[in-house]
Amino acid sequence: MSFKVLLLDNVDPVCGDVFKSRGIETDQPGKLTEEELFSRIGEYDGMVVRSATKVTSQLLEKASNLKVIGRAGVGVDNIDIPSSTAKGVLVMNTPDGNTISTAEHTCGMIIALSRNIPKSVATVKDGGWGRKAYMGTELHGKVLGIVGLGKIGTEVAKRMQAFGMEIQAYDPFSTEEHAQEVGVKLVELDELLGSSDYLSVHTPLTEKTRGIVSLKNADKLKKGIRLVNCARGGIYEEMDLPKLLEEGIVAEVALDVYTTEPPTEELYGILKHEDIICTPHLGASTEEAQEKVAEQIASQMSDALENKNYKGSLNGKSIALLTNKEVQPFLQLAEKLGRLAVQLIPDHANNFEFEYSGESSKYADVLTDGILKGMLSEYVDEAINLINARIYADERGFKIKEIVSSKSKLYNDLVTIRLPKGADYTTISAVVFGEGDYRIVEIDNYGIELRLEGDIILYQNEDKPGMLASVSGSLAEMGINIGALSLGRSGKGSNAITAFSVDKPMTKEEIENVSALDGIHHTRYVSLT
Repeated sequence: MSFKVLLLDNVDPVCGDVFKSRGIETDQPGKLTEEELFSRIGEYDGMVVRSATKVTSQLLEKASNLKVIGRAGVGVDNIDIPSSTAKGVLVMNTPDGNTISTAEHTCGMIIALSRNIPKSVATVKDGGWGRKAYMGTELHGKVLGIVGLGKIGTEVAKRMQAFGMEIQAYDPFSTEEHAQEVGVKLVELDELLGSSDYLSVHTPLTEKTRGIVSLKNADKLKKGIRLVNCARGGIYEEMDLPKLLEEGIVAEVALDVYTTEPPTEELYGILKHEDIICTPHLGASTEEAQEKVAEQIASQMSDALENKNYKGSLNGKSIALLTNKEVQPFLQLAEKLGRLAVQLIPDHANNFEFEYSGESSKYADVLTDGILKGMLSEYVDEAINLINARIYADERGFKIKEIVSSKSKLYNDLVTIRLPKGADYTTISAVVFGEGDYRIVEIDNYGIELRLEGDIILYQNEDKPGMLASVSGSLAEMGINIGALSLGRSGKGSNAITAFSVDKPMTKEEIENVSALDGIHHTRYVSLT
């Protein structure tokens, strides 16, 4: 059977060479208008893109023969994966191809900041000299803080140790063993911000990582810190950078990524600041990296088209599961439960127990993948899916025990997660009540019933009159409306557990206000929005 693949976004020519060696025809037409792409896409079995082409649901509707989309790189923000999955189109990427190039670019940015390289280059080219104006600082003996000790963060740490830097890192999933192997000290985020002379981020952009550095948390930063971001735009609050620089809180900034790419006119204005170094998303822009990812994606797609191997697939298992309507609700439940559980565990926890009873026990293997995907997706700077979730969990030293029972318990088809010692809550059980209705039904042997959605505040309290009124009154004073609540207790007059579903995200200060109330213990806030 013959196949035809469209190569876009100036992917390296080696991509076409690999396809040709596999007997697959390719077209590499250069830049196409949206209209031209829409009119031609129906001819192809495969399509290779980088970051420029947007693979939308509208384009997919025209792609009548499309079987696989390959992203020559890591990020797949430009590909509509749910629509691709619904259409049965495999989406693949090359998560390892850019690691070294991005790490090297990060190191280059750190050095450029330290020795005022861009400023001094511009001065000399302009006919100036002024050596005294460009006094630098040595990296030796300085603290480099790294947020996210995944593949790229680890490679940056290894390289900057050669300069005599002390490396500290914040990564809630990195184990002490991994950190020790690469000579890194694990610390809490606030400690990292307060002790780092240089800060480099290597995480995805989520609600938890957005604005890690901003005017709001300026008091946590070591004065004169230098910032580097070659990961995702928005992790540093870009609009706050000029004031942070003017007030001397931040000494210099180096950016390779931006909230909007290319930047908006307003953002371009900020980037003109003399203490901001900026490059046009060059982290993966090396000849070696582009050749490597082009070669990898062509090999992976060829294997997939020939039904030989599906390495690098982001949605292969999801496509298979679309044909099994029975497993879909359990899989949605597992991912939601994983997202909730990860917000309750202490940092660096790695021992977990997953139990499945009733019908859910038939799908234990894939449900564990779903739980791990939910746990890891907001903390790992790679695309996490059902296929690779266990790989990333293994890399982080997760120890997983699965318990399977075909017998139903109090609730049919229960899915339970047991968290390590040290967590405020160690056992969470949930079930599927109906279509789109997923509920927590038990926490630490307290019977409770709350939908797995939105924003939830959870706490233990003394079982005495007035406790509910105290908390609800505090929420009312802060303008927070209660959407639903559930109460559970082990016996009359004993401790009780309460969970509120609230109508808006809560700030750290608002959560602390609830926690400070008399008789309230182990207050935890979880966001599933």
